[in-house]
Amino acid sequence: MSEHGTMTFRKDERLCSRTLIEKLFHKEGSRSMAAFPLRLVYMKTATEEAESLPQVLISVPKRCFKRAVKRNRVKRQVREAYRKNKQVLVESLRETGGQGLVMAFIWLDDKLWDTAEVECKVANLLQRLAEKTRRG
Repeated sequence: MSEHGTMTFRKDERLCSRTLIEKLFHKEGSRSMAAFPLRLVYMKTATEEAESLPQVLISVPKRCFKRAVKRNRVKRQVREAYRKNKQVLVESLRETGGQGLVMAFIWLDDKLWDTAEVECKVANLLQRLAEKTRRG
């Protein structure tokens, strides 16, 4: 991947596969960590199942925000924060080699947060996840 490609969020980085989503939420191999208002559920995969880039799903439940406008705003904030901070995780996955990763960010709060705070929480989760992938 070129230097230019590190700050993007392409379609192949989105988790769309129903079977992978099912495995992520219903298999014992998945783990989770929280940095309120976000919860990160993740699972290591073989590189055949996923790209070398981690695949991401962002979920904002309707019970948190009834209006789609607010749900979409939160999803945009999380997506942008991930795009800016994913490099830490991508590098740690490259170091381990042959490891794919699928993950889901789930919003837990029923209040809107400032974009800078959301970015801080996403960066915190990605940093912690990068450390865990290095340790194995």
